[in-house]
Amino acid sequence: MKHLLIMIAFVLVSACNHKEKKVKVDSTPNIIFIYLDDLGYGDISAYGATELETPNMDFLANNGLKFTNGYATSATCTPSRYALLTGQYPWRNRDAKILPGTAPLLIDTTQTTIPKMLRNHGYKTAVIGKWHLGLGTGNVDWNSYISPGPNQVGFDFSYIMAATQDRVPTVYIKNGYVFNHDSEDPIEIDYKNNFSGEPTGENSPHLLKMKGDPQHNRTIVNGVPRIGHMKGGQSARWIDEDMADIFLDEVKTYIKKEKDQPFFLYYGLQQPHVPRTPHPRFVGATGMGPRGDVIAEADWCIGELIKTLKQEGIMENTLIFLSSDNGPVLDDGYEDDAIEKLGNHTPTGNLRGGKYSLYEAGTRVPFITYWKGHIEPGVTTEIISQVDWLSSLSNLIKQPVDNLDSENHLDLLLGKSVKGRSDVILEATSRTAYRQGDWVLIPPYPGPKMFLTKGIETGNGEEFQLYNLENDTSQQNNLAETMPEKRDEMMRAFEAIVGDSYKKTSKLKFD
Repeated sequence: MKHLLIMIAFVLVSACNHKEKKVKVDSTPNIIFIYLDDLGYGDISAYGATELETPNMDFLANNGLKFTNGYATSATCTPSRYALLTGQYPWRNRDAKILPGTAPLLIDTTQTTIPKMLRNHGYKTAVIGKWHLGLGTGNVDWNSYISPGPNQVGFDFSYIMAATQDRVPTVYIKNGYVFNHDSEDPIEIDYKNNFSGEPTGENSPHLLKMKGDPQHNRTIVNGVPRIGHMKGGQSARWIDEDMADIFLDEVKTYIKKEKDQPFFLYYGLQQPHVPRTPHPRFVGATGMGPRGDVIAEADWCIGELIKTLKQEGIMENTLIFLSSDNGPVLDDGYEDDAIEKLGNHTPTGNLRGGKYSLYEAGTRVPFITYWKGHIEPGVTTEIISQVDWLSSLSNLIKQPVDNLDSENHLDLLLGKSVKGRSDVILEATSRTAYRQGDWVLIPPYPGPKMFLTKGIETGNGEEFQLYNLENDTSQQNNLAETMPEKRDEMMRAFEAIVGDSYKKTSKLKFD
């Protein structure tokens, strides 16, 4: 009898332990967005790259769900980031365009955002890495508390750069304060006029280790000329080659600190945006120059994140999204051999266009979901957009949100459905295009057809463009004239969503 009671007790304890383990795995998961900057559809070996090896991104793609028709909303960074966090198409906000480092916060603090929604559900929330959604109200004092910013739109913790690596201010900002700030060396920023005595790429070329074009030729930091002028803040200025490690260390620390409760982490990698400054460990890693090397560096960072999740025992309870804010660009302001050392690599894959472009390579990007034990490995051709992450996650946590543009495709993201979006609006430099099923319509737009200094087609033209992507992925056969009924049908559906706002374009501005 005694042995029987011991056996029953052992079984009950084992059952309880098993139940606890099951609850941990099946409860509300941690959520991580891995968001790269200017990574093209063809820049990952899992998406067909043969000249680059990206084993850690490949791990997520090959063991999770790989989308071949996954989209950023826009062909430039700020609009895509706005849409991702708010679930709103960026063309609805006329200020959602490439922002200078001094721009005010783009997201209204009353708006619904993914971090705000998840925080209301008990999540800890953090953004680490690139921000580029504006700070303050338009007249920032970089020497005091900077608000509003990430912490006012739902993030408990933020460790960011204000804009881009090629823009001033070249400092890290932690929870609203410039990190390592020295009050005796105040920071001043001006995007129009230089400060007396401050070297620039134009007046002090002997100080440069990397040459920039006229736009990227202002204040020099670490031998790299930037967009905009900066004075002071010497102790706070970043070292470009250390940026990947700095952000990664913050990511690791955050995961280890918050591992015992649900957390949402938005990890904004700066690679492969310019200036491409790989750590010395990665210089020469690819033979493709700095652009290839920073992609290898980014892949290593992702591997370190995965390793941390495994070491902390939370890999099985973490839902990971990996994508890019827009398509690729080679020559984007600095002389770094991106074109000369490209070799046989095609960052766009077989797509047309690139960053800034209305063609597919501008917005169709790597798009991966991974959740060990919950998402079966696979590939889907269904259409999905980053704008859908908000509604899909609201469905995951059973917290409904009212949203105009974001669609709930949680089952597709988790590999439990074979139906995605029926259509999506795509944007590039204030111009919009329309994809419905296999068809893409680009209305006529004024402006140059080619942005010569970037070597990228804009998508502008005097005529309608209509492409069937099922048999013309590279968009070489314009069917607008030979299929006028389909063109007009697409145009009516497009205008039903955007109205006449598509006609209100801005002068082309590139970065």
